[in-house]
Amino acid sequence: MATAKKATKAPAKAKKTLLVVESPSKAKIISKYLGSRYKVIASVGHVRDLPKSRLGVDVADNFEPEYINIRGKGDTIKEIKKEAAAASKVLLATDPDREGEAISWHLAHILDIDPDTKCRVMFNEINNKTVQEAIKEPRAIDTGLVDAQQARRVLDRLVGYQISPLLWKKVAWGLSAGRVQSAALKIICDREREILDFIPEEYWRIAADFGDGFVAELNKIGGRKASVKNKEAADAIEEELGKGEYKVSSIKAGKRKTKPYAPFTTSSMQQDASIKLGFQTSKTMQIAQQLYEGVNLKGIGARGLVTYIRTDSVRVSEQAVAAASAYISEKYGAGYVGNNVFSNRNKAMQDAHEAIRPSDVTLEPSMIKDSLTQDQYKLYDLIWKRFVASRMAAAEFDTMQVLIDNGRYQFKANGSHMTFEGWKKVYKTSAPEGEVNIPELAEGQVLDLENLIKEQKFTQPPARYTEASLVKEMEEKNIGRPSTYASIISVLVNRKYIKRVKKALEPTKLGFDVIGILQVYFSDIVDVKFTGEMEDNLDSVELGEKNWKSVIADFYKGFSEELKVADREVERIEKEVVLSDEVCEICGKPMAIKEGRFGRFLACTGYPECKNTKPIVKSTGVRCPKCGKEIIEKKGRKSGKLFYGCSGYPECDVVFWDKPTGDMCPDCGSMLVKSKGKNGTVKCSNPECKYKEKKK
Repeated sequence: MATAKKATKAPAKAKKTLLVVESPSKAKIISKYLGSRYKVIASVGHVRDLPKSRLGVDVADNFEPEYINIRGKGDTIKEIKKEAAAASKVLLATDPDREGEAISWHLAHILDIDPDTKCRVMFNEINNKTVQEAIKEPRAIDTGLVDAQQARRVLDRLVGYQISPLLWKKVAWGLSAGRVQSAALKIICDREREILDFIPEEYWRIAADFGDGFVAELNKIGGRKASVKNKEAADAIEEELGKGEYKVSSIKAGKRKTKPYAPFTTSSMQQDASIKLGFQTSKTMQIAQQLYEGVNLKGIGARGLVTYIRTDSVRVSEQAVAAASAYISEKYGAGYVGNNVFSNRNKAMQDAHEAIRPSDVTLEPSMIKDSLTQDQYKLYDLIWKRFVASRMAAAEFDTMQVLIDNGRYQFKANGSHMTFEGWKKVYKTSAPEGEVNIPELAEGQVLDLENLIKEQKFTQPPARYTEASLVKEMEEKNIGRPSTYASIISVLVNRKYIKRVKKALEPTKLGFDVIGILQVYFSDIVDVKFTGEMEDNLDSVELGEKNWKSVIADFYKGFSEELKVADREVERIEKEVVLSDEVCEICGKPMAIKEGRFGRFLACTGYPECKNTKPIVKSTGVRCPKCGKEIIEKKGRKSGKLFYGCSGYPECDVVFWDKPTGDMCPDCGSMLVKSKGKNGTVKCSNPECKYKEKKK
């Protein structure tokens, strides 16, 4: 009788290591690097946050945040838990920054992982070697980074959720205020006030043209810096110069070296991409994230092209420096290799990340152009050139300064000639790089004047901020962090507090109204210095030097008192309604006269159903000579000075400092104006015309 064979068990399936990243695209690329022993999935950003429906911060319990799972993330959390339960080990590889650290901390909470265990993995760049090395060296979650993120999140919630109701009552329903956004908005509004209050001043440029492009500028008069205020002074100088001769009094030859810029930080990348590529900061960050997470390159495969794109550091690893030097030496010659040292703006901060650089310097932009979108190529090209240039030798110039005397007048000309391109061979700056050549001259040589240039000029108001200049200003004033600049600008635009006019950022009336309220009731929130000091405190939390809840408690003492005052004041103000004679053209209800930060205005009494507002305009009865619209009385927002401007502003910029009469000058055709005072003189508004009406 045959004996039955004993059934054999199938070998147990080996458990995998679970790696959780933020981005699905990053998960696909890293999965290829790690192979079948790993399961790589994405959290798709944050999984827990404060609730949207309420404050979500227990002020009475030492500002304890009340985190909940984010709505819509249920399936993602369920999948992560399922995979974690089946895994031999769980590693958290979210982005290597403050937000990424917080996401790992929240994931650890959901998965019941002790944050002090070695569960955290970081990739500064995404390629096979870097990923493989990082997996071997996990660390504990950095509680300093997590606490710094929590402090910012709680602060922003306390400010936003408690100031917003005030704005609903005072300005319009649905408005909101942010801690950092408000300071940024004030910067923009302050610049606009400077522009509105600006009074142009006349001055004259005088230069001596000696032919063949050799022009010297009037530099000094009687040993003092030249200042020519009007045509009369310019004519007098011309007459005096005509009696003398132009003699070369000094020739100074020299040499100058220009070092390259540091490699990109987040901020400098945003600025350069705005200036050179015309990218909005949000677009720059979106494309940079794609380059970091990885692109499928033809003939090469999927790989990350740049290092992590949220960094304040200009540090570069020794390996990257060596690779760049070898590339530059081979491509351009050993003489082009530089030995440049760059330092970080904030030396106290942890230097966890490198500057933004290409992951592989030998991967020239032209080699992979066909694998990238047009915008990806443009930004990669910019990052690659900036980094390569930063490792190159200085550009060298021969310089010459010539001084030319004519009596008590001194003219100066500066010339330069590039003798060695250095880093400029790769990276072109936004400033013009044209050379100025000076002919061969000798001291004591008398020059023949070909033409004396006299140009009337007027001082110009400061320019409105562009995204590039606002980012620079925010960085210098320590407002927010470079990783948040794009979202700050986007929020201000989306809330209609500012608008883009070509490349400039212009505050709207709504933006001015909001800042007006915040300045009255919450001066610290919009104070640039205070906001910068708060950023320093939050950095101290990140470094483990301060407790995050203590920082919030110190802030909340004054803030809570301001809230109480604002609530009382708003209730009082809302009861004081003075009706005007005007009726709302939208809903037909009477318009009320209200006081705003910048004077009185009309607001519909049907608010909040009808939010119509309009300025109180004082007519002059005079039509604009440029566009035909009415000229109205205006006051400088800062100075309070009365002037007269076209109601079509900003499309029409006609302005009179004296009251226009509506009549035209019989000599030049410009508008006649009447000077201020009881017995004001009627004269021409054209400063070059001397017409005046005789008093009767």
